[in-house]
Order: sequence, then C-alpha cells, then structure tokens
Amino acid sequence: MTGTAALAEPRPPRRRYRTYGVGRPAWSTLVVTVAAVVATPVLAVVLDGLGSLGGTAPPRDLVPMILTTLALMLGVGAGALLVGGGLAWLVTAYRFPLRDLLVWLLVLPLAVPAYVLGFIFLSVFDVAGPVQSLLRTVFGTDVWVPEVRSLPAAILVMTLSLYPYVYLMARSALIEQSSGTYDAARTLGANRGQALRRVVLPLARPSLAAGLALVMMETLTDFATVQYFNVQTVSVGVYLVWKGTFDFHAATQLAVLVLLFAVAVLVAERALRGRARYHQQGGRRQGFQPERLRGVPAWIAMAVCVAALSAGFLIPVGQLLIWAFGQAASDASFLADPRFAEYLANSLLVAAITAVACVAISLGVGHAIRMGGGRLVSYAAQLTTFGYAVPGAVIGIGVLLSFAALDTALERAGVPGGTGLIVTGSVVGILYAYVIRFLAPAYQSVSASLEKIAPTLTSSALSLGAGPRRILGRVHLPLARPGVAVALMLVVIDAIKELPIVLLLRPFGFTTASVWVYELARENFWEKASLPALVIVAAAIIPVFVLVRQTRRREVHGTASGREGQ
Repeated sequence: MTGTAALAEPRPPRRRYRTYGVGRPAWSTLVVTVAAVVATPVLAVVLDGLGSLGGTAPPRDLVPMILTTLALMLGVGAGALLVGGGLAWLVTAYRFPLRDLLVWLLVLPLAVPAYVLGFIFLSVFDVAGPVQSLLRTVFGTDVWVPEVRSLPAAILVMTLSLYPYVYLMARSALIEQSSGTYDAARTLGANRGQALRRVVLPLARPSLAAGLALVMMETLTDFATVQYFNVQTVSVGVYLVWKGTFDFHAATQLAVLVLLFAVAVLVAERALRGRARYHQQGGRRQGFQPERLRGVPAWIAMAVCVAALSAGFLIPVGQLLIWAFGQAASDASFLADPRFAEYLANSLLVAAITAVACVAISLGVGHAIRMGGGRLVSYAAQLTTFGYAVPGAVIGIGVLLSFAALDTALERAGVPGGTGLIVTGSVVGILYAYVIRFLAPAYQSVSASLEKIAPTLTSSALSLGAGPRRILGRVHLPLARPGVAVALMLVVIDAIKELPIVLLLRPFGFTTASVWVYELARENFWEKASLPALVIVAAAIIPVFVLVRQTRRREVHGTASGREGQ
C-alpha cells in the first residue's frame, strides 16, 4: 500500500474505551460524596469567618502578622530558589569530585522536618550554645552576636529544610531538556551565563514555579519552627487565638486569611509559569553534557554542595545521635521511658489508619472515573485533592466547626447532645482531618497507576460479565499495586510528621511523637527530644530514597532512550 493510498483511505473512528457507565450512579455518588466531605471543613471556616466580620475586633497585631508572614514566605521562597536551583544547575552542568554521589545526597534534607532542624539550630547558636560560648571565651562577654531567635534565622533554617523541593523540580527540568537549544545559543556566541538566563531558565520556568509553590505552601503551614524563633505568623495566630483567648470567630477570621494566602500562592504559581508555552523539537536527546571542572573551581563546587548537605542533614542528624547516645549513657531509663513507646504507637496507629483510609478512598474515586464518570465526577475528583493545599490549622478548625454545626442540627432534630463529642472529643476528629489533609498524595499515586492500565482490560472484564466491584478487586487493584504501596508509604510519613492538626484536635491525654518533640524542644530539653526526632527523620528517609530511586531510573532510562534515538 502506497503512502498516497494510505492517506486516501478513511481512518476508522478513534475508540474511547469507556466502560459504558456500568454502575455509574453509585460510583459517581461516591466521588461527589468524598468531595463534599473534603470541602465541608474548609467551607465551614469560610462561612463562619465571613459571617462574623464586623462582630469581632481583629487582633491588634494583625498587620504585623500579615507582614511577617509575607516576609517569611518571600524570604524562604527566594532562598530555596537560589539554593535549590543553583545546586541543580551546578550538578547538572558541571562535573567535579563526588558529583555523582552528591547529586542524590542533596535530597536528604527533605527528611529532616523544619521544626527538628529549628531546635538543633537554636541549641548550637543560641546564647547558651557552643558557638556563642566560644565567642565569649575568645573575645570577652561584650562581643556582639546577631539575635538568633529572629525572622532571618527562621528564613535560613526553613530554606535549608525546604530547598530540595526546588532542587528536585529544577533537576528534573534540566535533565528533560534537550541540549540542542543550549548548544545553539552557545554556537551563536552566548556564554554559559547568557545561555542559562535566555534559554535554560525559560524552559525550566514551569518546574521552578511548581517547586517554589510547594516551598511557600510548606512555609505557610509551618507552626513549630516559627515559634522557636519568636516569629508571629498568621498560622501561629490562628492557634494562639483559638487556644489562648477562646475567641472562635476571631480565629476563623484568621483562618480565612491563611486560606487566602494559600490561594494567593496557587495563583502566583500560575502567574510565574506565564502564558507563554515552551516546547522542544526533535525529541529527547542526551541532554546537557557536563563540563568538567578542574583545580580550584572543582573543589569550590564540591564544597558548596557538601556545605548545603551538611547544614541541612549531616550536622543535624549527627547532633541528634550525639544527644541520644549521651542521654542513654547518663540515664539508663531514657530508652525505657514508657511515654516513648506510647507516643510512637499513637503516631504509627493514626498514620496507618489514615493511610489505609486514604488509599481506599483513592481507589474508589479512581475506579469510579474509569467506570465512566462524567464531567461532574472529574471535577469532584479534582476537589478531593484540595485538602493538601489547605494549612493544617484551617482544617483542624474546620473540623471543629463542622461537627459543632452537626451537633446543633441533631439537637434540633430531637437527638439529645448531638454526637456527644464522639468525633471532636476523640481520635476520630484527628483521623477525619488527616484524611482530608493527605488524600491528595494518595490519590495522585493511585491515579497514576490506574491510568497505566489499558482500557481494553476493563472493557474485556465487562464483556465477560464482571461487575464494577469485581473489576476493582480482580483487575484494577492488582495492577495498581505499586501505586498503592507508594501511596501508603507517603501518607504514613506525612501523617507521622504532622503537627498543627494534632495540637488543635487531640483529646486529653493523647500525644504523638511529633507533638512530644515540639513540646520538649519548646522547653529546651534538646537531649530528650533527640530520640523521637531521630525516629521521625528515619521514617522520612524511606520515601526520600524511594523518590531518588525512581528519579534515577527515569534519568537512566531517558538517557538510554536518547542515545538510541540518535
């Protein structure tokens, strides 16, 4: 058959493998219900905050809190962009000693929560720390030292903890770029700096914007680190007003303000991407060919990478180990403290239940879409991921408001006492808030695995008489098992590190490892906080290594594919 004949023949209609809407009403209702459950607490905060405007005087320090929050977010964002983007360019465009090892180790600071890095920083550089003690010994007691518990110090600590978000995004964007455009710019006379500014950065701008948005969202939701450094942000103000003055309406107004900050970050991320679209022609090639550095520049490049890794991971973990061994040597009962086992068990139990619930819901939502959900179902599925962009303090207050409204409605309907604090007075409230907060990473992982399943498999199962439930159990779930495993792990780690939700919703006598670390560090019990902090860091290292492994596989596969295509 000639090419002309092939063009002349009419193409068969493209078949869209949907499952003919089998079981569509029930599964579509599931997705809409999940979306409503996720959105209810946020909607409750917005309604209460807007409804109480004018009836409650705002806090006196509202304007300073807003300005401090803006300064913190902009400072951490700029620092993470500079450190993360700079390191990504350094390890991608150049070769130097230990470069092949450092390119993966630079992700490790992601395993150290900012509130853990914060109290370690204070223990080293505060008035009673070794640095200031040494300075007073050498230069006398009148030596001037910058204030440690300050906004700049908080920006530095959070930058060291959060820069891997930008580093990963920038590194991925640089790897995916073809070297053709960069080489063309160099051929036309541009030096490496000009080519970076005019060619590489525009192509990487969407990825940099996404990484920067993640950093700013994490900064906005931070609760413990900023308190260590006496930095008053809007998120901290929500908790202090709620727990300190019991002015619930003022707290919800601040929560709405925090929510507006989150929306502003998302809008800014879209604006940073710009309306322009950048595409590369000719498929994937080998990418950047790193230039080998020699002599002093090579050692400087290695020193910069080692310094970032040391400040964000090696030194903090080393200090935690020193404290833990020292505490165990001086107090043999330290390791046998019954509270440690209890609080760790609480963290693991809540995290495990949350992970199973999030994965089950994600499977149901993803399966409903494959069963032929319409536009409404697709929109509702996207709404289920909204909770991850909402700060934990807002979700916690929203849960309390939602069940308070439910209690009122039940009492009016003749149910004495409503729910009787079964939810808000127990761990159930924490679990509900956790599911809202961490449903997004579970859904993204499960959905990615479900999308890899050929639609023909689902259609074939239907043609053989299998119903939606059987297809989920016998087809979709077994094939999506890798995504399910990743989703379980991600949710467990995020839930173990979560702090604001537990502080707002925990019942009397219930404490988790993250809360224990926060309370001990707040009272300057650094050594006692070391062991639970090490457990949190060790648990967080697992998904970091999985992420590195997956990224490395994609890089190796992409490089091999590029070489085969040449």
